[in-house]
Amino acid sequence: MSEFWFKPKTHGYGAAPRNWKGWAAILLVILVSLALVGWLLLLPLASGNVPSLGRILLFLVLDVALIIAFIVIARKKTDGDWRWRWGGK
Repeated sequence: MSEFWFKPKTHGYGAAPRNWKGWAAILLVILVSLALVGWLLLLPLASGNVPSLGRILLFLVLDVALIIAFIVIARKKTDGDWRWRWGGK
């Protein structure tokens, strides 16, 4: 049986980290996103150039793909379904 990394939220929609693996997954997504920012947007600034529109669009596409991949993994690793909850029962 697979170990769940996330648990359904008691209020709202989605899931929250259940153990260190859930927190590690969130941290990994943040670090990869920051690396993309540095590589595609800040590196040209350091050399005195303005990032081109192509680099900005590439960053947006890669970041959206990263977020979608994270959501797919989080849903598969959640103990329960994702739905709106008001708390209580």
